Amino acid sequence: MTTPRLIGDIPDGVVFNDAGLVPAVVQDSTSKEVLMLAWMNREALMRTISEGRVSYYSRSRGELWRKGDTSGNVQWATSLALDCDGDTVLVTVDQTGPACHTGAATCFDGPDQ
Repeated sequence: MTTPRLIGDIPDGVVFNDAGLVPAVVQDSTSKEVLMLAWMNREALMRTISEGRVSYYSRSRGELWRKGDTSGNVQWATSLALDCDGDTVLVTVDQTGPACHTGAATCFDGPDQ
């Protein structure tokens, strides 16, 4: 396990929305390709920082989830950065297997891509 490198004032600098969430843009650490967009609450962010494995918050299920627990397609955070407003987190990861729940390499590998 590697502790992710933190850029900016995380987690104190994060601006969460009214629901207590912040969007997380997930990028492959090697290719720099955007893999997915997910949501984090403070607990998901803190777990990601402490464990190195990336956790998110499911808005539809109303619960935390850790990437790869059911699929085996684990994400290890290599760095976390805040955007200039502090209201979006960039999570750079080492991805195991496809990132998308559909089995596509990224969530942006649709038919029109």
